[in-house]
Amino acid sequence: QVQLVESGGGLVQPGGSLRLSCVASGFSASRYAMAWFRQRPGKEREGVATIDHYDITVYADSVKGRFTTSQDSTRNILFLQMNSLKPEDSAMYYCALNAVGNLSLRPGSYNVWGQGTLVTVSS
Repeated sequence: QVQLVESGGGLVQPGGSLRLSCVASGFSASRYAMAWFRQRPGKEREGVATIDHYDITVYADSVKGRFTTSQDSTRNILFLQMNSLKPEDSAMYYCALNAVGNLSLRPGSYNVWGQGTLVTVSS
């Protein structure tokens, strides 16, 4: 059974940085995409960034130039480096996976989800 476990969330001041991690276990596929989503209270879940087995990345306009997603050489750990954080970046951040390599920022394109890690940007 595939499991995703996020970590790295916390409280950070505006302008600061955080790095989120997502460890995938029980997973092996030649084609896949992994993504980061976030959800603020009362809002729909939105795609932040995604990366596939070719290391091709796609970002939401709201985070371009500030967030970077990457994966380690084993392809079992996904990272999200978040710089120049703003209060509006505060949200629960989720890691997600699809085993078809669909680079999408739509939640419906992913069938495996982590439990989330909370990011709060506040002074």
